Amino acid sequence: MSGRVSTGPTSDVSVRVAWADDAAAVAAVQVRAWAVQYADLLPAGVLPDDPAPVVEVWRAAMTRPADARHRVLVALERNRVVGFAVTSPADDPDCDPVSDGELVELVLDPDQVGLGHGSRLLQAAADTLAADRFTRAVSWVLAADDRRREFLTSAGWAPDTAHRELDLDGSGSTRVRQVRLHTALA
Repeated sequence: MSGRVSTGPTSDVSVRVAWADDAAAVAAVQVRAWAVQYADLLPAGVLPDDPAPVVEVWRAAMTRPADARHRVLVALERNRVVGFAVTSPADDPDCDPVSDGELVELVLDPDQVGLGHGSRLLQAAADTLAADRFTRAVSWVLAADDRRREFLTSAGWAPDTAHRELDLDGSGSTRVRQVRLHTALA
């Protein structure tokens, strides 16, 4: 008998910088996730159900970002995109774009929530922001999204007293309140 302990098969999961070829998969995850996230906030038909119209927007974000510190990261299970995160310099008026980075998006396919992909994406986003020499990260969260706030606070993020209200459909009738969370980056 050898001294090796078998741990069994391991999952093939990872996070990496998105490639242009990932644009369609990222758009598909976004459409599926937003349908769930905004189902109770927006009237039927407001959100797209076809990812095709946003594929080129994602491809441009991945190949021609407005700033070298704008990043799209993808969470993979085997070779399938199951989530994504977007990082950039923070653009809030009270933030310093040199030292403050922003976690703009952290989106998971609804069928993949709770499987560790969000934690991997969050850590990769924090590592990416730190590598870009940001010392603090901020992220806007829907005030009513207790699950996301709990996820971020359990990872060391905290409210920083900033808040805002967004008009989701442009009509003024669908407004949501957001709170800003922040964390120090090592």
